[in-house]
Amino acid sequence: MLALGTAVACGSRGPPAARLRARITRPPRDTLRFATPATADRCGRAGRGGLLLQGTERGNGVLIYVRSSDSIASGEFPLLARADSTTGRGAVVAARFMVGDVAHGVTLDSGTVSVTRAGDALAANARGSGGEVAGTARVTLDASFESVRIGADTPPCAMQP
Repeated sequence: MLALGTAVACGSRGPPAARLRARITRPPRDTLRFATPATADRCGRAGRGGLLLQGTERGNGVLIYVRSSDSIASGEFPLLARADSTTGRGAVVAARFMVGDVAHGVTLDSGTVSVTRAGDALAANARGSGGEVAGTARVTLDASFESVRIGADTPPCAMQP
């Protein structure tokens, strides 16, 4: 009986770990791939829900802020400009990445964001491109968040008046 209990315990698995997998391409031929643990938190204020997904590893990271009336909504979200504070539904996607010892960044200005909810876990995909923050290169990003559980309402995703 003890052996059976041990076998059952060893064979059972908990939920899959939340992961971010990202590929960033910067002309002419720099491609960076990384995978790291990820988190998701509800955020926002009355009348405006939000969801903040993020993952970082050694200076590389991706952040997706999804804004909607429901902070855990599923579906397709249009990309918003970083400073857009009036559009009710959309997403802002930013990435930071290292090329050698130099940090670079991009905020997507074209592409797609989709979020899928399955129970208490989320999956999200962001694909698109944007101008490099401190340069002239057009950077592409393909990022997937997998099995991310939603955390507490802790981060302040919007500036308070």
